[in-house]
Amino acid sequence: MNYVEVSGARIRYHETGPAGGPPIVLLHGIGRSLEDWELQHSRLPSTHRIISLDMPGFGLSQRLAPVISLGSLADGVWATLSALSVDRPADLMGNSLGGAVAMRMTVDEPDRVRTLTLVNSAGFGRTVTAALRILALPGVGRPLLRRMADPRIARRTERSIFFDGALVTRERIETAVKIARQPDFAAVYLQAARALGGVWGVAPAWRRELLPQVARLEKPTLLVWGSRDLILPSAHLAAARLAFPSAQSHLFPDTGHMPQIERPDEFAALVRPFLEAY
Repeated sequence: MNYVEVSGARIRYHETGPAGGPPIVLLHGIGRSLEDWELQHSRLPSTHRIISLDMPGFGLSQRLAPVISLGSLADGVWATLSALSVDRPADLMGNSLGGAVAMRMTVDEPDRVRTLTLVNSAGFGRTVTAALRILALPGVGRPLLRRMADPRIARRTERSIFFDGALVTRERIETAVKIARQPDFAAVYLQAARALGGVWGVAPAWRRELLPQVARLEKPTLLVWGSRDLILPSAHLAAARLAFPSAQSHLFPDTGHMPQIERPDEFAALVRPFLEAY
């Protein structure tokens, strides 16, 4: 893994493929890291410059903004890509929170985006796991987030992500614990969660504003979901199809919140022709 300095902050990234190739940018979810896209680096087109990164404040990256919001995360990713001299329109792929960030990035800098792949993305419904909603309760969020550094809690969290329990490996638990022990983990996680919603679920205001803005840009879009997602239920896919009626879509059976991990070969086989078509 490598680091790049962006406005005085160290941002962690992983890059494969030719430096001059068309860029694919891979964005993770809340409280997560670039490891969630590790399996796709060897499966996506080798002709492309594939970049996964810890969004500012998440993973092992330092924060760029004093307050974390969808806009600040989008700005931070664009600043990171500029620091990496990404000067061609990018194929953005975002999982969960990363999908919402990818959409915000598209609205903010439409000429820098070629396609959108939204994977179990936030933004298409109110319903979200109770584990995120209770963070909004006064005095509850920070103590709960500090407990995520406990390997037993980390195991439970990882188990909620995958339909296949065999994917809850020691390596994934160790990575989750390492990330949860970062100094800003709880503060950044809590700010991001509260920016997107609260005790009643994902807030409607930012979704109602953002989705029509993205739709008007008519970027080629692929919607991907896992049928057994416990974080953002697969019913959200129907809302995503309504929001983006021209988008392609696919529902993976017996798959949880991260199809790019749980169905790595099938996910790449789905994405590759989508990218080649544009």
